[in-house]
Amino acid sequence: MAESMDVDVGQTTNVQPETISQPLDGTKSLLDALAAVSTTSLRDNFREILVKVHIRRPEKDSWMYLGRGIVTQEVNGHSSRVVVRAQSSGKIITQFDEASDLQAEKRGNFVVIGLVDGSRVVSWSLNAQNTSETLRLLASIELACYRCKQAIVDPRIHVKARRRIDRIIKDDRRRRHRRRKDQDAMVDAFARQTLTVDNGLDQGPPVGGAQSS
Repeated sequence: MAESMDVDVGQTTNVQPETISQPLDGTKSLLDALAAVSTTSLRDNFREILVKVHIRRPEKDSWMYLGRGIVTQEVNGHSSRVVVRAQSSGKIITQFDEASDLQAEKRGNFVVIGLVDGSRVVSWSLNAQNTSETLRLLASIELACYRCKQAIVDPRIHVKARRRIDRIIKDDRRRRHRRRKDQDAMVDAFARQTLTVDNGLDQGPPVGGAQSS
């Protein structure tokens, strides 16, 4: 479903601050520098992203507004998850991780997420404040939900799973477009029928007709 991404570099929580602040010599690689940053530091440095949250439930064509939310990325060892909490109460609205079957894409300042649940699709829309925040949000979701272990162990299963997710989301989009097209056709037919009835009523009494005494 650019912008700098949060990188999971493993467990290095015992690194001292003075080690990070030392200048790099010519033999120290970029990977060594990344290894000097702890996962705790990554979590602390991840800026919360303010969003407006909408949901479109399965078999529904309209979005429902759930309110304002705060997106955070929580790191646990070599994996992470993206959590959306209500801004007012702190209650978890939804979360995405490596076990989530989803497709995320950017549409303006919106990140639209199609989450596959069996044969159904739950759609989430996270509206960030600007393009930079939107790109950070999209990158965080892609990092948290990319199944790197599966892709390495068995690439064929990984590709098959991705194709299944894409197919289910496309089928759901096709059904929604068909329902919308049918509804528009019904509205047009009703409008034409109403105009026909109104024209008949506006013609008035026939000319030369009999009048009561």
